[in-house]
Amino acid sequence: MSAFNYVMLIDDDEDDREIFLTVIRENASSLVCNVAENGREALDKLTHEFIKPDLIFLDLNMPRMNGREFLLEIKKFEDLRDIPVIILSTSSDKETISETRQLGAQHFISKPDKFSAWETLLRQALDSFVVN
Repeated sequence: MSAFNYVMLIDDDEDDREIFLTVIRENASSLVCNVAENGREALDKLTHEFIKPDLIFLDLNMPRMNGREFLLEIKKFEDLRDIPVIILSTSSDKETISETRQLGAQHFISKPDKFSAWETLLRQALDSFVVN
């Protein structure tokens, strides 16, 4: 499915996290996925636990530190700023997509309603990024 060994999911929605993890388990069982419920928790893990994922999946609307704030913060750390970030959002607003790209996100995925669509989108997202 991908050349990745380790990804991070940052999302406050428990159902979305469970779907994401199920898709990963069923399609890329060797992939390790660390989860954070908001940007603050993720940033703490990334800076204090020496976690460096190959790819980050990031929700936008979360408490404590939202996705936009997280994108701004991660760019302040030399060892973290080049990690590819894929936005996962219920929004498909062109302005939001443009804004997150300007903030450093590499890709934007609108969260689908169906499990099969999740599988397809995550597979495509993982396959489109290659770890050096």
